[in-house]
Amino acid sequence: MSYHPRTTLEQWRALQAVVDHNGYAQAAQYLHRSQSTISYAIDKLETQLGVELLVINGRKAELTDQGRALLQRARHLLDDAATIEAFAQSLEQGWEAEIRLVVDAAFPDRLLMQALQGFHPLSRGSQVRLTQVVMSGADDALEQDRADLVITGTLPAGYLGELLTEIEFVAVAHPDHRLHQLGRELTLADLQSELHVVISDSGIRKQRDAGFLPSELQWTVTHLNSAVEAVMAGLGFSWLPTHHIRPALDQGLLRPLPLQQGRCYRSHLYLVYGCSAEPGPATRELAAQFQQLFTNGPC
Repeated sequence: MSYHPRTTLEQWRALQAVVDHNGYAQAAQYLHRSQSTISYAIDKLETQLGVELLVINGRKAELTDQGRALLQRARHLLDDAATIEAFAQSLEQGWEAEIRLVVDAAFPDRLLMQALQGFHPLSRGSQVRLTQVVMSGADDALEQDRADLVITGTLPAGYLGELLTEIEFVAVAHPDHRLHQLGRELTLADLQSELHVVISDSGIRKQRDAGFLPSELQWTVTHLNSAVEAVMAGLGFSWLPTHHIRPALDQGLLRPLPLQQGRCYRSHLYLVYGCSAEPGPATRELAAQFQQLFTNGPC
């Protein structure tokens, strides 16, 4: 059985105004109502609740204990109502209810959270649905219209994007790994005889693994953190984002491989709008937060 409230937001708003503005006359002026309207609203509220909310002490209306407890909860109700109304107004102005954000896993988490923190107070209630992908997973999201804003390492045909940053990947292994024990520069043949930890592509239609050595000695993982843990456990070697493994490098838990060629490579990351429609104001605002991270150009 559903419950239908007997009181209204206007009644609670009248009570709050009387308390916050120190009287009926001041509340009436604040709410642009007559004093008799404010008085009637509170009298009716007390009747409907069966509880005395205010007592007159001299010329001042003061909350009873019951009134104080009820108004404390009513304030949350009024705040929620104001938030809903503001959100509805934003939607009417074209502000999106949800932004589908797809981000390549190589993008630094620290910067991702920094952008989201900057967006939150400006979001007007818009929700962010974040999906982190590997390689062509971003292409799939764009081409299947599953994203409003994408950070990707490639620009699919038919899309324009803005270069955000450049990510360095470095070949590493555990300090005790056999490759480090050779005591010389390493060749392709040296690598082909060792286990290569590969991060699999999360895309479906255009898969390309983050490993480029023609070798059967590969273990494939689906997450960047799993690749890091596998290499740190001494299972093999891999090319990993330098920013992601910086603490492990500094602590000596991982060491760069002394390769003759290909010790590291760089990958560009682009900011791309989905093309299903013109990006809305919330999506553009979120994009601006990412752009502000690199106001001096790609880092």
